[in-house]
Amino acid sequence: MLFVVWIHLLAAVSWIGGMIFLSLVLAPLVRSRKAAPEFMALFRSAARRFRFVVWAAVALLLSTGPILLHERGFSIVDPSQWPQVLRIKIGLVILLLALTFAHDLLLGARISQISANPENAKTVWEQTLVRTASWLPRVALLLALGVLFAAVVLVRS
Repeated sequence: MLFVVWIHLLAAVSWIGGMIFLSLVLAPLVRSRKAAPEFMALFRSAARRFRFVVWAAVALLLSTGPILLHERGFSIVDPSQWPQVLRIKIGLVILLLALTFAHDLLLGARISQISANPENAKTVWEQTLVRTASWLPRVALLLALGVLFAAVVLVRS
C-alpha cells in the first residue's frame, strides 16, 4: 500500500509542480520578451510536452485514488458516508479535470490557430478566447492547491 501512496503523491507532485513552473516561471518570462518569437515557441513546446505528464498523472491519480479510499475504509459507491473534506476534495478534482480538459483539448489547438493571426485580424471572440486561455491555467493551479490542501486535511483527520 505504501507504493500506491507513493505513486499517488508522485503523480500529484508532478502535475502541481509543472503547473507552478509553467505559470509562475516560464509564462512570465515569455510575456516579458514578447518581441522574441523563439520564447513563445519554447513555451508552446514545453506546454505540449507537459500535457503528456498531466494526462499520465491524471491516469495514475484516478487509478490510485479509489484504492486509497478503499484502504481508508471509505465506500467508493456511497459518497454520503464520506467526510465533508473528502467531498470537497472530490468536487475540486472534478472542477480541475474539467478545466484541464477544456484548456488542453478544447482551447489549446484553437489558441495556436488564433495566435498565428495578426492582432488586428482577431475577432472579439478570438481575443476573448486568448485571454481565457491565459488565466485558465492559473485558476487550475489554485484548484490543484486546494485539492492538495484538502488531501492534507483528510490524511490528518
